[in-house]
Amino acid sequence: MNDLYQRSIEIILKNQSPSGGYIASPNFPTYHYCWFRDGSFIAYAMDLAGEHESAHRFHQWVAERVNERKDLVHASIIKVHSGEKLTEAEILHTRYRLDGTDGEPGNWPNFQLDGFGTWLWALNEHRKLNPATELSQELLSAAELVADYLSELWMLPCYDCWEEFPDNVHPHTLAAIYGGLHAHTELTGKSHQAVTDTIQKQLLADAKASGHFVKFPNSPAVDASLVGLAIPYSVIALDDPIMLKTIEQIESTILHENGLHRYSKDTYYGGGAWVLLTAWLGWYYIELAKKCPDLNDGLQQKIQACKTWVEAHSQAGFALPEQVAENLNVSSYYSTWVERWGDIASPLLWSHAKYIILYLKSSVP
Repeated sequence: MNDLYQRSIEIILKNQSPSGGYIASPNFPTYHYCWFRDGSFIAYAMDLAGEHESAHRFHQWVAERVNERKDLVHASIIKVHSGEKLTEAEILHTRYRLDGTDGEPGNWPNFQLDGFGTWLWALNEHRKLNPATELSQELLSAAELVADYLSELWMLPCYDCWEEFPDNVHPHTLAAIYGGLHAHTELTGKSHQAVTDTIQKQLLADAKASGHFVKFPNSPAVDASLVGLAIPYSVIALDDPIMLKTIEQIESTILHENGLHRYSKDTYYGGGAWVLLTAWLGWYYIELAKKCPDLNDGLQQKIQACKTWVEAHSQAGFALPEQVAENLNVSSYYSTWVERWGDIASPLLWSHAKYIILYLKSSVP
């Protein structure tokens, strides 16, 4: 068994709190929280690795956070439906302390909708990977609240998955909401087709001008998170010409020496390549190879390149960092962030989760 794969499982389990939440990074104080987005991918990786109890504890943790804020969710839905704007105090946060409490008010961009869609997707995957397990009413109630929240708020500008650009509606966020609402339909039978159809049409319309998906409307650049439109959220087919063109743009502009960057103007720690994104791109190649056997030879080389790059950047104790300080977009920003927050987060549990997914998916014929 691969040492990095086994160590990745151990690092995740070690850093799951008794309450069920996964700390984003134990050695990086700014990340001493659990994000719905990160945690959902981590839980999915744990399910794939057979660590179902760990995944279940995370989902229970999320359900507790949502259900104890049900009055806030209902109030926000009513307010948005009436055309009013939400204040910071009226939104459902996307990250919490491990004990379930909110972080300090006003010190973090909390209005992020993609994490909620990702959680619904991961919860449905948990159900499918554990067919003998019946989801509790607590989980289903939380899922209903989240689905209602997304159905009403999906069109609002919010922070993207990198917690930036709050004045835009982001394709990755829309895709995560699409995938989450489809998952909720599978879980409960409740239809969200009017919303999901509208989301899909909007995404395709926004991509028409350039022939590929972009970071956000009126921006010609691509973002690595656009891989999510195909895998895992399935708002667009893996082999759709627009998706293939998007991947070509990603490869030609933000993939450097097999390491995938977030976007071309990223300056966070200088804008290096991210471990989890490189693994995510490898996951896309794996699924595309399954669907399009005629492309298999070339894709296998790309899959191996992603896997080799990730494995080559594990650190002491097989810790995987968030990103690496190589091929930086703007090298002068590296020291700026080190002075502000310390060295790059390592281990990052989301990186380990994406490696687990890549490792296991690439091991299945």
